[in-house]
Amino acid sequence: MARRLSILKQPIFSTVNNHLIDYPTPSNLSYWWGFGSLAGICLVIQIITGVFLAMHYTPHVDLAFLSVEHIMRDVKGGWLLRYMHANGASMFFIVVYLHIFRGLYYGSYASPRELVWCLGVVILLLMIITAFIGYVLPWGQMSFWGATVITSLASAIPVVGDTIVTWLWGGFSVDNATLNRFFSLHYLLPFIIAGVSILHLAALHQYGSNNPLGINSSVDKIAFYPYFYVKDLVGWVAFAIFFSIFVFYAPNVLGHPDNYIPANPMSTPAHIVPEWYFLPVYAILRSIPNKLGGVAAIGLVFVSLFALPFINTSYVRSSSFRPIHEKLFWLLLADCLLLGWIGCQPVEAPYVTIGQIASVGFFLYFAVTPILGKLEDRLINTSSGEGQLPCLFVTISTLRFRPLVIKSHHHKEIVNHLCLRFLTVILVSISLICTARSTQAGILE
Repeated sequence: MARRLSILKQPIFSTVNNHLIDYPTPSNLSYWWGFGSLAGICLVIQIITGVFLAMHYTPHVDLAFLSVEHIMRDVKGGWLLRYMHANGASMFFIVVYLHIFRGLYYGSYASPRELVWCLGVVILLLMIITAFIGYVLPWGQMSFWGATVITSLASAIPVVGDTIVTWLWGGFSVDNATLNRFFSLHYLLPFIIAGVSILHLAALHQYGSNNPLGINSSVDKIAFYPYFYVKDLVGWVAFAIFFSIFVFYAPNVLGHPDNYIPANPMSTPAHIVPEWYFLPVYAILRSIPNKLGGVAAIGLVFVSLFALPFINTSYVRSSSFRPIHEKLFWLLLADCLLLGWIGCQPVEAPYVTIGQIASVGFFLYFAVTPILGKLEDRLINTSSGEGQLPCLFVTISTLRFRPLVIKSHHHKEIVNHLCLRFLTVILVSISLICTARSTQAGILE
């Protein structure tokens, strides 16, 4: 009788109970697995603050900038709503980028979780579109010129490019029609992101979460509540403190000062820079002189991310047991940070050259992935035959899988030596090219 009367057993709550309370979770998940729930919290914050901001915002070229100032100065608590929404976008991207890199390191994209990864890439793409059109809404200088530059990229598409640009603008330039449709889409897309996020969660729960060891953990799972609820709660509190520092003490540090100047089509800013979370992709776009080539490169970034689960050939998921991939992962992370820095620099030597080399390095990671899996498998098999690396995991009597620290020191030293050589060659090449470009520029002057 008690079972039948339980609220959590009723049809309306049973789905929530099965996926958020009694959901069986691998017992060895670390704090890195808490960024998924944090991303959900960020999405909820953005939707709630966005709905209240929309009550006071006016999507008109003559009134948009003034309506934002009205929210900041006259609406009670409007400054808090606006700063939470603006900085919340940055927090959302920070959490999602950490979530993505955690998935890359621990191989969470590998079979059978291909659909989970692909839906995650779809969410990232929708987030980028939503954030871009949201950045246009305050109608400051950077909003207007950012919209002009990015939407005009569609003109590089053969045959239909100019038609697409005119359709996006709703006329022959970025104007009132553009602002209206961007506002409508910015209101709509977060709810689509929420829908795809539910599909993302459903696809994840079909096969269960990955774990730091990258092995089948079906024999050692515990309920999500209260164990991982409490563990995630630690991350939520830390995130709240981090978020609050930006909202209350440095609300404009992640924005651009030019966006506090009303949009002026007759005055172009000296240096048009997108928001920081677009900078790596923007750097790749800028690194190719041809407009169509730049647009194709951006498309290739997302194609590479979509293709990653299908080009992966490694039987081992976690980079903890893939020494070569682990080095490449850290090189990829450093490369993305370098691209982010290049994206906010002026288009001149030596930044253009560094951006081009970093862009090649980014795509090189995905090009090497299929070869790397086979190479590592061959090294493992060869070492096993010599008796140096008999196995990676054993099953113990408690039915838990635990890693044995039996990596071959000889192979590890070789890998470290090769990676150090590779990194040295890249750094020396960049230095030489930058020196040559600087010298050439000095001679020309």
